[in-house]
Amino acid sequence: MAPTKSLLMAASALALLTMTGCAAWRVAQSAELARQSEPLQVRPPAPVLRLLVVGDSTAVGTGASTPQASLAGLLAARFPGLMIENRAKDGATFADVARQLAAPAPQGTSFDMVLVNAGGNDVIRLRNLDTVAQDIDRVAQLARQTAPFVVLMPAGNVGNAPFFFPPVSWWMTQRARRLHAAVAASAERHGAVYVRLFEERDNDPFAQQRALNASDGLHPSDAGYRVWLQQLMQQAGLAQRLTAAAPG
Repeated sequence: MAPTKSLLMAASALALLTMTGCAAWRVAQSAELARQSEPLQVRPPAPVLRLLVVGDSTAVGTGASTPQASLAGLLAARFPGLMIENRAKDGATFADVARQLAAPAPQGTSFDMVLVNAGGNDVIRLRNLDTVAQDIDRVAQLARQTAPFVVLMPAGNVGNAPFFFPPVSWWMTQRARRLHAAVAASAERHGAVYVRLFEERDNDPFAQQRALNASDGLHPSDAGYRVWLQQLMQQAGLAQRLTAAAPG
């Protein structure tokens, strides 16, 4: 990376932290939540269906009190016949998710569904959104090669997170809006399902109910992941799709 570009990115990051008024403890809290998080893996002895989870900290379940309270954990509790392989990593961007999908699966393992939770880091790190759109397309393409049913579920309106304050929160909302538009377009092109978590502030439950946010003001809490599960079930029609993995 050229020195001028490096300096520009460093200056942008410094301005971001300064303008948000984000206290050091909040950054430290987010890092601590990431350190404590662990992606849930579930391997029942005779799985009926197989789910691959890829993505960033929201796919890991950062902010949840336990892995069982994460989105993957909530799915595992509702569908005990579901095998879940979770390759998600804290801090991952859509470019990283493409590499997660390219990783070899255990021998003889195939997947019925891929769930992609990503996008927040692409927004916050000020990645070029045209480049991100290309990464999203690559992820959708690889996911469709991996399983017949793919769900793209990017984080909601990052600008509404308590972590940010105006005017940076407005900037983050603008970037999140563009990212969601790119995800929706990619899902349509590649035959995937797009789950829309983006809401403007007046309609966003995460902006209206602080309890839906984890202590760092950036990740969902246990209650927040339950809201995400509800949206996933409704918008992707998972109750019907995963019926075979539900309790008998």
